Amino acid sequence: MLAYNAQQDARESAREGRETRSATAGKLRRHVLGNPPFADISLDQLTDEDLSAWLATLDPRLKATTRQRIVNALKAALNAAYRAHRKRLPRDFAETVRVGLKLEPGDDEIRDVVESQILTDDQVRGLVAAAFAIDPDHDFGRLVLCLAATGARFSQLKRMKVRDVQPSLDRLMVPRSRKGRNKRGGYTPIRVGADVIAAMMVVVEGRSPDEPLFCRWRRVQVSRTEWRRDSRGPWKTPSEMLRPWATACRRAGITGHTPYALRHSSIVRGIREGLPIRLVAAIHDTSVAMIEAHYGRWIADGLEELAARAIVPMMRAA
Repeated sequence: MLAYNAQQDARESAREGRETRSATAGKLRRHVLGNPPFADISLDQLTDEDLSAWLATLDPRLKATTRQRIVNALKAALNAAYRAHRKRLPRDFAETVRVGLKLEPGDDEIRDVVESQILTDDQVRGLVAAAFAIDPDHDFGRLVLCLAATGARFSQLKRMKVRDVQPSLDRLMVPRSRKGRNKRGGYTPIRVGADVIAAMMVVVEGRSPDEPLFCRWRRVQVSRTEWRRDSRGPWKTPSEMLRPWATACRRAGITGHTPYALRHSSIVRGIREGLPIRLVAAIHDTSVAMIEAHYGRWIADGLEELAARAIVPMMRAA
């Protein structure tokens, strides 16, 4: 586990270009290594009952999505250990991990979370307008605008460069996610509206193609009530969005939604418009299986609407 955490920290530091700790390793330190009875079990003695017992120790107040991420982190660590030490571990070790860390109820809970996060197009426009209004530099507004227009993750947009705005083609080149194993590099071309291109040209013109596209001012406190601009640099972590996001939501009259709601809403928008599920998955850099598992309701509605368009009168008019 310690070796896996060190590997995750090293990979995250290489990505960021600075010494940092990975979120995955943080989850394992807190919920696994910080759980002595479980953490002390030798891998060759680990049973699915041990894993199930560990699952029961997770705080029941955790959101379903958070619980799923913690379990996924442990699965990845255990599977990595099996690949490294498979000659010394039981042959059914992978099956033990799969059975012991099965989270069947989470699927329904995650679908409920997704449904609660869907925004209408008018609500999205209201949020974008509020994001621009609360920030005189419009740095936050442009970030929210592109999250809404592309349905991408924050981790993807923060890696975009100035060259990734292609106004002649009305599209943005969004870096593919680094989630998952053996993930390909490269970009996903996403068509966007002229309004999005116009907003982005403000920060594209006159800048080097290799500069980070999304930047923000960092401020320092000079007195108890006064802050001043200190330096300008790229957005780094999703936590930097929390305070302005909460302000924008209040201004737009929206409660209980996270920035990820923009991604959920983008996926549902594509489904409602009748786009093939494979295309929706490709645009949002995810799998068809994930779309089908968590957005089934909208897929059913969309297919019904498509089928309705194919209906023609069977009786001749009198």
